[in-house]
Amino acid sequence: MTLRARLALGLVIIAAVFVVPLLVARTSLQRLHGQVRNLREGEFQASLILGRLRDALGDVRAREVALGVVRSDTVHQQLLTALDLSDALTDSLDRHDGLDGAARRIRRDLALVRPASELEYNAMRAGRSAEADSISQRDVVPALHDADLALTPAEQVLRTRTQERVLEAEAALGEAEQMSLAALGIALLLASAISLWLTRSISRPVRALLEGMRAVAAGELGHELGYKSDRHDEFGRLALSFREMSNRLAELDKLKAEYASIASHELKTPINVILGYVQLMQEGIYGPLTTKQLEVTRTLEAQGRTLARLASQLLDVNRFEAGGGRIDPRPVKLKSMLDELERTFYVLAVQRGIKFAIIRHPGLPEEVRWDPERINEVTGNLLSNAFKFTHDGGRVELTVEPAERDCVRLAVCDTGAGIPPSQLPHVFQKFYQADNQGAASAQGTGLGLAIAKGIVDAHQGQITCESTEGKGTTFTLVLPIAARNRPGSDGPLTPPGGTPG
Repeated sequence: MTLRARLALGLVIIAAVFVVPLLVARTSLQRLHGQVRNLREGEFQASLILGRLRDALGDVRAREVALGVVRSDTVHQQLLTALDLSDALTDSLDRHDGLDGAARRIRRDLALVRPASELEYNAMRAGRSAEADSISQRDVVPALHDADLALTPAEQVLRTRTQERVLEAEAALGEAEQMSLAALGIALLLASAISLWLTRSISRPVRALLEGMRAVAAGELGHELGYKSDRHDEFGRLALSFREMSNRLAELDKLKAEYASIASHELKTPINVILGYVQLMQEGIYGPLTTKQLEVTRTLEAQGRTLARLASQLLDVNRFEAGGGRIDPRPVKLKSMLDELERTFYVLAVQRGIKFAIIRHPGLPEEVRWDPERINEVTGNLLSNAFKFTHDGGRVELTVEPAERDCVRLAVCDTGAGIPPSQLPHVFQKFYQADNQGAASAQGTGLGLAIAKGIVDAHQGQITCESTEGKGTTFTLVLPIAARNRPGSDGPLTPPGGTPG
């Protein structure tokens, strides 16, 4: 699935997830609306009918009493109108079930009241007041009283049903609220999970690509990305492009190193020829030389040897870069090697007025398996640099101590000019020279530290540099006690001639 399709699918799913709480809330509200409508059309309407029916029955009673006093056709007509209204309200009440037969009972009572009120009205018109009073007391008043009594249980039933419906509506409202909140919470969790999935599916490859580009920029051309390149999306294609780019850069870097190695190797022959002829001229083979000519030949010889040393060092460092930096590990007495270093640099320390010491910590192995010429080249280069950048009266130390994982740590520390912090990451690059060259007693070629790193890497060790500008520099080597050759490297190299640079 492509990145665009994944994003579109994620957005659609998130939108669908958030629609679900809306549907749940709408369904719950529809149920609540139905319950409220039933309550309004049922219990509330029945309560209104009961109230109007009670008023209508009270009006019938009042008109019946007024008829006995006034004895007019108008009052009689009003009584009949009140009876008709009571009949109509009774019919409306009869449409509401579960009121304990109140409508039937009231209808029966009204059926007694209507003819009795006619008889009472006729008796009053005929002047038979006693008969009219008797009819009222015997038929009308008891029927109206019974109708009033029939309303009371109906009102109680209706009140109970109303309370139950209200409680049901409240419960439905609470349930709707809980379901809506639960649906919203689930939707938020799902949306968060989908968003996290989308974010991680994008951020992981982006971070891996960023780390890969940084690694390539730092020279790690064999860096592997942190995700598979067989993905069927844009990141899979980017991974393939990244791998192809790294492979091509590695090939170009190897070709460059091989070309430089071949070029520097080819330079050695003409340089040696030039030096040979210069020496023959100095020996007078081609005739005597004047004093001025001898000075010129000595200058040519010195520059030729410098050029030969540079070509040799360039050949060395490029063979390491091209993968041909094979070492020749063999048993070496560590004490003897350190004693030789101490004797070698003691004279230089005395000449320069610099305090020099080799500090040996307890627990060091008696014997190590290194390439002695190569390690002497590295330590000699580091010590030479330390003396070169340390002023008279300063201090240079070589500290040797055991390290974890069956290793030995060697640290060359000086109190010289130091290296600016911004330049520390570049000190092991070819031809790189820090801005502190003005403080050096002699200029170098900028290849010594690159060769040192190649030799240490060939021993499966590590070399690092720490420095404080104006206070000094410390180079630290961590070498395994028993080094082995890297697989796939060619035959051992002959140590380069000349002094370290």
